[in-house]
Amino acid sequence: MERVALAFSGGLDTTVCVGLLEEEYGYDEVIGVTVDVGQPEEEFEEAEETAEALGVETHVVDAREEFATLCLDSLKANATYQGYPLGTAMARPVIANAILETAIENDCDAVAHGCTGKGNDQLRFEAVWRDSDLDVIAPVRELELTREWEMEYAEDRGLPVQSGNEGDWSIDTNLWSRSVEGADLEKPDYVPPEEIYEWTSAPGEADGTELVEIEFEDGEPVAVDGEEYGAVELIEHLNERAGAYGVGRTDMMEDRMLGLKVRENYEHPAATVLLNAHEALEGLVLTQEEREFKAQVDQQWSKKAYQGLIDAPLVGALEGFIEETQERVTGTVTIKLEGGSARAVGRESEYAAYSEDAASFNTETVEGQGITQKDATGVAKYHGFQGRLANSVIDSVNEGK
Repeated sequence: MERVALAFSGGLDTTVCVGLLEEEYGYDEVIGVTVDVGQPEEEFEEAEETAEALGVETHVVDAREEFATLCLDSLKANATYQGYPLGTAMARPVIANAILETAIENDCDAVAHGCTGKGNDQLRFEAVWRDSDLDVIAPVRELELTREWEMEYAEDRGLPVQSGNEGDWSIDTNLWSRSVEGADLEKPDYVPPEEIYEWTSAPGEADGTELVEIEFEDGEPVAVDGEEYGAVELIEHLNERAGAYGVGRTDMMEDRMLGLKVRENYEHPAATVLLNAHEALEGLVLTQEEREFKAQVDQQWSKKAYQGLIDAPLVGALEGFIEETQERVTGTVTIKLEGGSARAVGRESEYAAYSEDAASFNTETVEGQGITQKDATGVAKYHGFQGRLANSVIDSVNEGK
């Protein structure tokens, strides 16, 4: 008996894939694997109802703690891609590993997903799966299916399909972010209706302000306003709290790995708060040289995470430098939530590379360093000297022509 494990959400793509794997690929049995990375409870209920209607055996794997830990670890690299937090990208390897383990445990011959041939997720899933001996099946991509064809297929066979907003939007939710795309949202000039948002209030409608204190240890957030939280609970708490102020919306044209430019809408309140807080604390404790070099390291780490390649050798090497810097990223940051923004308005650390005495306009010398204001005169004379010299030479040569 040939068995295939399908990444199953109960949505249009994966629902259609069940029949196609049997009809077009000849598999005798399809088992569905749903991985919990923080989706709403109703999604699991809908997936279970759909699976029962299809007669598909399903397995639900709880990977919330693993995913939440990865999200908080990503703060050390200030991980974003073209300005937004990497929720969907980082969730995919976690999901793919859980599906692969389930497939092996259930003696499956293959693993399958419902990704199209135009998106990033096909690459992220398969980067994990192709390191195994199982066959990899991608019905939507391989059969070149359109969303319209899938909807007709589902309607002709009376398949139960849950696809959000009666199929208008394609929605992906996890602890770190919520993405909305598809239909009119694919048009760059289309103004999204407020109804697409669930995690965030309209920024202009958020009342008042609120201060939130985030405590970090070695680059990881451990407490909010003095109360310690586990990884999952901390993210959920800040999603609700910051979302009420409209914090964490991104509407962007995203450059995918295949070279396509696509319209994407994201919500990520907790991620926005934590990224802003972490970066503010790094600004206090790291030297200028460390910050400049780390920006390059962070960019490379984020790029590999976006590609779903967090296990690549390069990532391990990058993390060696990142971890070294994070030993001093310990302290507290106060974030102000107001009208869609989450601004750092205070920071404190015993590792602060900062001297109030040195920076103040009210002191004449730098205590303990033997430095006075007059000592800057020599620096000021040399500053820009080479450029001034080069310009004078150029002017002299030009005048002689």
